[in-house]
Amino acid sequence: MFIHKINDDLALKLIELKDSNRVFELTDTSRNYLREWLPWLDTTTKLEDTIGFINMCLKGFSENRSINTVILFKGNIVGVAGFNNINWSNKTAQIGYWLGEEYQGFGIMTRVAEALTEYAFKELALNKVEIRVAVGNKKSRSIPERLGFIDEGCIRQAEWLYDHYVDHVVYGILSEEWTNK
Repeated sequence: MFIHKINDDLALKLIELKDSNRVFELTDTSRNYLREWLPWLDTTTKLEDTIGFINMCLKGFSENRSINTVILFKGNIVGVAGFNNINWSNKTAQIGYWLGEEYQGFGIMTRVAEALTEYAFKELALNKVEIRVAVGNKKSRSIPERLGFIDEGCIRQAEWLYDHYVDHVVYGILSEEWTNK
């Protein structure tokens, strides 16, 4: 099993089917909060939806296309983060993440994104990591900005969010930039 310890309180663990109840509960209790920026809340309404998501994550991991983890904070699952897409030909990965509402504001996601970026460069030998964020999502945008990612531009109408499109800012950092910062 994949476990990546970040510090004494924080770790990433490969998502497993046994995590489905907690991940669904966390989704459900944070539903209104998460819905502002995540497009999948209306299609994740029962435990079976979360089980389907986890099976998709495990398939991506077994095919070496993605790594999705649960975020463990003091031993409790508080969110999900990982590489939604790994492109081995181009040596790139895209980080995606979400955190339960009650765990916001503790710096958890910044440390998680930093650890994933470090893992991408040191363990996976990738050349570039990207984080794509809705333009208006200031909290989420502050994470790659704090970590020294470069604003590479805007993808217009990149995502349908329930009743409207949102533009995405693409943040990227190269291995050499990460090493030299």
